[in-house]
Amino acid sequence: MDNLNLTTLQRGQTTVNDVAMEAFAAGFRGSLLTSKDMNYGEARAIWNAMIDRRPGLIARCAGAADVVRAVRLARDNNLLVSVRGGGHGIAGNAVCEGGVVIDLSPMKSVRVDPETRRARIEPGATLGDVDKETLAFGLVLPTGINSTTGIAGLTLGGGFGWLTRKFGLTLDNLISVDVVTANGELVKASETERPDLFWALRGGGGNFGVVTSFEFQLNPLQPEVFAGLVVHPFADAENVLREYREALETAPDELTCWVVMRQAPPLPFLPAEWHGKEILVLAMCYCGDMAAGEKAAARLRRIGKPIADIVSPMPFIGWQQAFDPLLTPGARNYWKSQDFASLSDAAIEVLINAVRKLPGPECEIFIGHVGGAAGRVPTEATAFPQRSSHFVMNVHARWRETELDGNCIGWARELFEATKPHAVGTAYINFMPEDETDRVEMAYGANYARLSEIKLRYDPNNLFRMNQNVKPMAAVRAA
Repeated sequence: MDNLNLTTLQRGQTTVNDVAMEAFAAGFRGSLLTSKDMNYGEARAIWNAMIDRRPGLIARCAGAADVVRAVRLARDNNLLVSVRGGGHGIAGNAVCEGGVVIDLSPMKSVRVDPETRRARIEPGATLGDVDKETLAFGLVLPTGINSTTGIAGLTLGGGFGWLTRKFGLTLDNLISVDVVTANGELVKASETERPDLFWALRGGGGNFGVVTSFEFQLNPLQPEVFAGLVVHPFADAENVLREYREALETAPDELTCWVVMRQAPPLPFLPAEWHGKEILVLAMCYCGDMAAGEKAAARLRRIGKPIADIVSPMPFIGWQQAFDPLLTPGARNYWKSQDFASLSDAAIEVLINAVRKLPGPECEIFIGHVGGAAGRVPTEATAFPQRSSHFVMNVHARWRETELDGNCIGWARELFEATKPHAVGTAYINFMPEDETDRVEMAYGANYARLSEIKLRYDPNNLFRMNQNVKPMAAVRAA
């Protein structure tokens, strides 16, 4: 950092004087960036190109001691603070305007102990980083479906994907965390140490501190899974969705099948005449014996008359990256999400009508198939609330040109409103955009009051508010 005179680092009338900044920088082991630094533009950019904020300082932490110093700097000087892990969150809360970004992306260590089947993972690691280390030992952590997602935000908000039905949510496999609280103290939280904080961190997002290390229980997995895509003409969507719904009623935990509805990208296994046309894709994964997987997936593969079927044994690490090309950084993104206990005929009709009005070639609707092991955890066991959901809808508006903002955002909001009567009312906070702050309390349901009480104990001044914010109980009562 070539200039410590940070008069732009402020919140209201508060600024940090040169002496305080020099003292902070002298003990900081990582790198510090301001707008005068060459790498500042790259460091403030995140996955969602709609987010364009200019922090006063980006503190790229090399370890837990740097995080402690950065939290204390923000606390002592009343600065706005945001926390960046993978920078993949749809809401863009990894970057703040004018304040301090505590950037954890350099902290990428993943250490696996194959004897105890445990892993110690730093918050800057991506899902791809985690997979490469764990799968080398025949072990796996259930995570999401995009390998560039950061492990920290995914875990703190929930974490579901291809293995959720078999092994639970990512946070269900969490054993302990090291976390820097709002008072600048590094503490450990687990079922036996600060269990209230541990409960809140499993689903409460970034509201309660900055996690510097996650300890996970890993699960055995063979290198290959039975997985792939079955692509259908969208004209058959109603019948496919109804049969899909019925097929999953008796699906074993090892089998997961998601739905994707969008315009067909130019995939090499699709005939050229289908490129750019609306399609429905069944994306399935069986994480067990190959012969059993082929049998379990047979009913799904028999549905309708597909354009293509590329389901076969494949390396799980490759399947984890299958959707990466559709989720590269640099595009404008806006999401809306609903949880469903079931896919009713009325909900299916709403979804089909929305796909007929897709506002762009990259816009899509995902239906995530959950339940299984994750659904058998009591709602009150963790802060994560939506254990009864069997399907999670993600309305994924994605486009490049700013002039399309209105059409794409409007399409997502319209579909969200149309699906409300068919949803259960909870929400996956990792899928919530920045304009859904009024939905947070409803998203947590009966767990919100306890989260608010714990927030009051660990962050009474709401230092960590660049998130889907849980307000301290005192603030809630005052309102």
